[in-house]
Amino acid sequence: MSTVAKAVSLLEMLGGGAPETALADIAKAAGFDKATTRRLLVSLMAHELVEQDETTRLYRLGAGIARLALMREAQFPFLRMAAPVVEALAAETGETVHLSEYSKRGLITVHVIESAKANRVSVQLGDVLPMHATASGIAFLAFTEERIREGILAGPLPAFTPYTIDNVETLVEHVAAARARGHSTGSQGYEEGVLSVASAILGADGFAIGTIAIAAPRVRIHKGDIERHGASVAAAAREIGGRLFGRHNQPGRKRAS
Repeated sequence: MSTVAKAVSLLEMLGGGAPETALADIAKAAGFDKATTRRLLVSLMAHELVEQDETTRLYRLGAGIARLALMREAQFPFLRMAAPVVEALAAETGETVHLSEYSKRGLITVHVIESAKANRVSVQLGDVLPMHATASGIAFLAFTEERIREGILAGPLPAFTPYTIDNVETLVEHVAAARARGHSTGSQGYEEGVLSVASAILGADGFAIGTIAIAAPRVRIHKGDIERHGASVAAAAREIGGRLFGRHNQPGRKRAS
């Protein structure tokens, strides 16, 4: 693992756990010795990506992370443009709605509005969603570039539940159906008892840059709800594309990949 990769792994660890963490705990979780961990943290602190409390000596993410996020958002305002649409869809459906953006690491959850209902689906910020096991992933595959899709189809396709799509033929069928409808449906593929409906957000070139999805307890969703949610999530995806690129991208009208 390169030095950069090690440093990034520490940032992800600090972002995914307790707000503040001791050096020994960071080193143990990372699998590095204390000296290496300390050296990496010092370097990250020099760039304000990590901070250390002067009293407790515990480490936390630094303000430099927010600065970089703001710089990125200023150049490509994906979250700012999409957040109002996510909030409106959550209010309309009464269910959890989550937004994901694609990077080389995968489809990453960047914004979540959870349902106010007691029985609801929880989605964590920063979650990397499996392409083959989630409605978001299948919606993305339906409108991504051929090289990305082929890479996922090449496997592996690990099973997360007894209902996970774990063979290429079935996955191809689901991707084709999502492309034809403009949205995908996933039932218990990643988490038992959860049903999701998702649609791809298309970029200026017509390829998917992310997804928006509705997630709800399966027992609460019926056929009519699926069709209605599908239409709503597809409209939300088109609106986000329009806000970003000045036009309403239409799933199903992009160039062939």
